[in-house]
Formats: sequence, structure tokens, C-alpha cells
Amino acid sequence: MSRAADIVVYFAHLAIEQSVINRSLRDAVYDLPRVRLRDLHELYPDFYIDAVTERAVMQAADLIVFQHPIYWYAAPAIFKHFLDTVLTRGYAYGPDGTALHGKDFLLAVSTGAPEEAYRPDGIHHYAFADLIRPIEQTARFCGMNFLPPLVLHGGRSLSHDQISAHALRYRQLLEDYRPTST
Repeated sequence: MSRAADIVVYFAHLAIEQSVINRSLRDAVYDLPRVRLRDLHELYPDFYIDAVTERAVMQAADLIVFQHPIYWYAAPAIFKHFLDTVLTRGYAYGPDGTALHGKDFLLAVSTGAPEEAYRPDGIHHYAFADLIRPIEQTARFCGMNFLPPLVLHGGRSLSHDQISAHALRYRQLLEDYRPTST
């Protein structure tokens, strides 16, 4: 029998008060007993990230989730700053940088465009998987297991019921999660 897992969800949205999708996703998981939700904009409005605290949070987690909308083919700027500040040489990579080895990593994101926009003949010209390669490689470089991302495409055209159904899938995914390595 596998043990219960500890999960940290790092969340960022530039205008959460206007969000429908990411607010719904956040609200679907914030009360799960094993989930620790960390709203980066709320915690660090000045972008001064407490790396010591965040490393301790990540150390305690089996699953690290980055949840955010995709802006201009990337995560919100605070995530890049978070990576630069927290995932340093000697901690997350390099000699003795094994703190995150074996942890699972999940990207839970939304896009405004429909899925078919992310292909060679679509408006974005690339598969969505190609656009998130830097995030995938960051996780792998730090020794984490990059899980298949949870993506909700077409956010601008989805009904309330479609968004709610996706939020329930997200909640169920986190409720059912078991570490890939023990």
C-alpha cells in the first residue's frame, strides 16, 4: 500500500480577480488535506522570494505543481524569478544539488487558444509540448519526474460546465496522486 503524498501547488495569476479558469482550478484543490497552496503573487508581491522557506516547502513535498495560465508562450514572470532564486546550483542541480531528485513535477496550465491552434498549421505554429520544453527540461535537469501536463485549452470559449469539469479532474488527479518513486 502506498503512503499519502504531500503536494505543494505553486500558483500564479496576474489578475486573479478577473480569472475564471485558474481561480476555479485553485479553488478546486486548496482545501485538500495534503495540498499546500502557495500563491506567489500574494506571498511575494515585491518579487523578493524567500528561497530558504521555499526550499523547505519543496523538500517536504512529493509532488510539486506549477499552476498558471500561459502568457506569451510562457509562465508568468514570477515563476521564472522563482526558478532563478530557489533552484540554485548546489541545491537543485550541480555537485550536491540533489534536493529535488525523484520528486514528481506537474504543470497545470490553461491557454486562451483552442488545442488545434498548437500545431504546424495552427496560429501558434508549434505543438504545445514544444512550447513548454524549457519547463520540462528545468524539472528534468533538477532530477524531477516530469509528469504529463494537465492543460485546459481554449479558455476564452469554454462554458462554465466545461471549466467545472476540468477543475474536478484536477482535484481528482491530486486526490489520487501517489509518488512515482518511493
